[in-house]
Amino acid sequence: MDIRVLQYFLAVAREQSISGAAEQLNMTQPPLSRALKDMEDELGKTLFIRGNRRITLTDEGLILRKRAEEIVDLMEKAKAEVMASNEEIGGDVYFGGGESEGMRFLVGIMKQFQRDCPKIRYHIFSGNSYDVTERLDKGLIDFGVLFEPVTLSKYDNLRLPEADIWGVLMRKDAPLADLDVIRPENLRGIPLVCSKQMLDENGLSGWLGHGCEKLNVVATYNLINTPKLMVEEGIGSAICFDRLVGVPHDGDLCFRPLEPRLEAGMSLVWKKYQVFSKASKMFLNRVRAALSVAD
Repeated sequence: MDIRVLQYFLAVAREQSISGAAEQLNMTQPPLSRALKDMEDELGKTLFIRGNRRITLTDEGLILRKRAEEIVDLMEKAKAEVMASNEEIGGDVYFGGGESEGMRFLVGIMKQFQRDCPKIRYHIFSGNSYDVTERLDKGLIDFGVLFEPVTLSKYDNLRLPEADIWGVLMRKDAPLADLDVIRPENLRGIPLVCSKQMLDENGLSGWLGHGCEKLNVVATYNLINTPKLMVEEGIGSAICFDRLVGVPHDGDLCFRPLEPRLEAGMSLVWKKYQVFSKASKMFLNRVRAALSVAD
């Protein structure tokens, strides 16, 4: 099985038809069907369920699709790095991280770097720490931005100057909206929408003084957009970062910080012994220089 056949497989998975995939690949149907049949024979597994109107993936096909996407992405990344011009700095820098206003520090460096090197392109993957470290470990991204609580022992890292403050996002007519700060005892019995990472890493346990199982968690999340809608609809109040969601004064929502204050620091991380492209290496040097000025 080679990369070309994986690209055929992904085209059929996307188009859900042999004819549609053949047209997208600019080839005829017979050789495409033959290549897919040879792939199934090589693996000893049925990858497609061939219906009258569309093709769907079997469980084994779904597994292969995930891995094939990673392999093709990695190949494209390697190809772009090797083909980058030696005369003018260009190329691609791949990031993964959560959504946070604290990312503005890195965005500022991106802006300056792009002005100096206009051929630089950035590719941003948004996800929680588990999603980011998985892609980092597989070499699909160059850098990850991780938020506390997180274990950094596997990675080289730089602590970033920004920090986010944890608090509760709620409707203005919620029971806790009249408080200036939220203390552990205030959360008893309150329906909560909580960051999955904070629960899994026990980030709240020290602040609460007891296990998170005593909280009334009605939903968990890794990105805040849908949880914000849940708060607006009155499903619960969300434990989240202070600057993650814009809360206008004349809106229906409000934010109250936790007391005692609970902060989440940020770190830029990369794999130990990482071999960087020229663009990624220069970007990292820019970050180090900006941090030295900030100190």
